[in-house]
Amino acid sequence: MSGDNSKFAGNEQQRDVRSSNIVAAKAVANCIRTSLGPKGMDKMIQTASGEVTITNDGATILGKMEVQHPAAKMLMDLSAAQDVEAGDGTTSVVVICGALLSAAERLLTRGLHPSVISESWQQAAAEAVKILSSEKVAIPIDLTDRKNLIKTASTSLNSKVIGGYSDVLAPLAVDAVLGVCEDIKTATSVDLSDIKIVKKMHGTLEDTELILDGLVLDRGCVKAAGGPTKMEDCKIGLIQFCLSAPKTDMENSVIVRDSSQIDRIFREERRYILKMIKKIIKSGCNVLLVQKSILRDATSELAQHYLAKKKIMLVTDIERKDIEFISKSLGCQPIAHIDAFAPEMLGTAKSVAEDSSGGGKIIRISGVKNPGKAATILLNASNRLVLDEAERSLHDALCVVRCLVKMRYLTAGGAANEAELTYQLGKKAKTMGGVVGYCTKAFAEALEVIPYTLAENAGLHPIKIVTKLRKEHSEGKSTAGINIKSGTISNMVEENVLQPLLVSVSAIKLATETVQAILKIDDIVPVR
Repeated sequence: MSGDNSKFAGNEQQRDVRSSNIVAAKAVANCIRTSLGPKGMDKMIQTASGEVTITNDGATILGKMEVQHPAAKMLMDLSAAQDVEAGDGTTSVVVICGALLSAAERLLTRGLHPSVISESWQQAAAEAVKILSSEKVAIPIDLTDRKNLIKTASTSLNSKVIGGYSDVLAPLAVDAVLGVCEDIKTATSVDLSDIKIVKKMHGTLEDTELILDGLVLDRGCVKAAGGPTKMEDCKIGLIQFCLSAPKTDMENSVIVRDSSQIDRIFREERRYILKMIKKIIKSGCNVLLVQKSILRDATSELAQHYLAKKKIMLVTDIERKDIEFISKSLGCQPIAHIDAFAPEMLGTAKSVAEDSSGGGKIIRISGVKNPGKAATILLNASNRLVLDEAERSLHDALCVVRCLVKMRYLTAGGAANEAELTYQLGKKAKTMGGVVGYCTKAFAEALEVIPYTLAENAGLHPIKIVTKLRKEHSEGKSTAGINIKSGTISNMVEENVLQPLLVSVSAIKLATETVQAILKIDDIVPVR
């Protein structure tokens, strides 16, 4: 009898741990549910240092939240995983996960075993991906079809704080991704590190521009010695060594006993620097970009004086992490030692000029002769909060276009996918029967959280809207979704509300995996 009691107590403990995990994860999902969709609310996040962020991007909100519960942290990892995989749908994936956990909680109270639910939902997720990839739902797209690519990027931007500027930013995102794509026909992915976003607090978002045949550097040139600030027909050298007198590797002291020795030190220093400057002049270089140095001054005052005398434009403090991007953009090679300074290592550009804007100085390099596959977006906004949110939103739009390079299919937005999955999986669940069919039905109904939340956040009547949406999909209208603007059900393809197939497929897969992981946990073991 005591054995039965201990077994009962063990089951009770497992239920408590599972229930605690589900409650914690659901709390996180409910927290960002109001941020879903074009009419979703924004969150104001304040850090301990007083820094304020305004955003409705799921990955950003969860990334900045401080959560103690380990199960709740799994949802933060889920959002980050969706951000890496697809770049968009970071709020949707967490909302779907929360709805699946609520459904799992109901199934557990009816006595179903977590392993049975987990296996059934794995099958349901695989079936959902099959339905989404079918000809009825997925629309093939050609990367030369710029119009549809812009529509997809606009759909992503419309749900952001800066949604009003989607007609300006969407074409920039499309042109930037296609500009860095090696070969549109055969490309399977795009490296977004080849697209650099330079932020400037000046003007409005409408002043944002894309530079494909050049570069923008977020700094000014050195004018201390009277050096030039503008150059035509430029030969650009990118150096990783210092134009200053050498120092010993260790902290050593040199004791000088008379003035003649001081003169000798200065003469040697001048000779050393002049030797380097002559080599630079001989190569024909007239614009010099110098990497930031932590050991000593990257350029001495003497070097600046000689360069200014020879009308060579000097830009210092180039970050080490930007070297690869700059060399790719300008078609030049980074030079690690003065002996390697040769004309073939230089990049060629039509003009280099310093531009003074309200938010500080920038350097524009334009008309590069042999530019690599790299792009720079100069993002302008009136204040820091808008600028940071615009950068996050533009990153999402770039990721959406990258998704279409990875998987060249579009699907209807406005919760059309989720409504179609609810209908198709519900129909399939009836033919399955048994426990698997019952679990699949619960999985299908949980996906209805997306249309319900979209309608709720837009101030519409969610039950009426979801009922109408069900009716449209049961009549075979697979692209029917919620039209937020008119408050009705419309054909999302005709309304130009499109999203990449990869975003939906990734959200379903990742949300299901996270729910399975949470259901499989039956105990939390603290380790000291």
